[in-house]
Amino acid sequence: MDHINSTVTGLMDIFQKRMAEFEEKLQGAPVDSPNTSALAADFTVFREFITQAVIGLQQQIELLAKTVDSMEMRGRRNILLLHGVPEGRDEDTAQVVVGVVKERLRMDGFTADDIKRCHRMGRSISSSKSRPILFKLRDVTVRYNIWFEKTKLKNTGITISEFLTKSRHDLFMAARKKFGVTRCWTRDGCVYVLAPDGSRHCISSVAELNTLQLRDTEGSSVQATQRSL
Repeated sequence: MDHINSTVTGLMDIFQKRMAEFEEKLQGAPVDSPNTSALAADFTVFREFITQAVIGLQQQIELLAKTVDSMEMRGRRNILLLHGVPEGRDEDTAQVVVGVVKERLRMDGFTADDIKRCHRMGRSISSSKSRPILFKLRDVTVRYNIWFEKTKLKNTGITISEFLTKSRHDLFMAARKKFGVTRCWTRDGCVYVLAPDGSRHCISSVAELNTLQLRDTEGSSVQATQRSL
């Protein structure tokens, strides 16, 4: 989907460049010629038509991308990631998860039968850094119980996170970079930001994040101006 969007954007850039070149040549033509005037009018209409067509296509692609992303995230609803657990040779990842949930989260009723599938993510490229464990739960209720009990892992070096889609993960990382780690979190695949004024915002795109940051910057500027008066 990103490839399609970038292709359309590239075509738009080429179109704008060629239209600018043609317009420059058109402006250099004799202005008293009726053919030139008619051609200039036709050119303006054509340029507006193509521009609106490409913009409409981009909007449809963005809508389609959001729909696909939403469907993919729903499919990941019962999946969580367990970070910070050392890897062992020939380990049973399901039992590793069970051990953490029972010992750290004190959910004594949790067993391997609650896990539908479980494995380490990616290839091992460093012996000093353990790979996260992906585990999918059979029951969404168990998933939420684990999610709300994960605060007990504070200061243990072990964390639990949601299995976000790439676009949502990138958005989450961008939000943390702009507003700080403690002011950003996810829930049910949605990215939330706590603004400096204490208001909470659910964002779904980089554009919304930039708007929120701009609003924060403008608010800070106003406050600074008021203090200086």
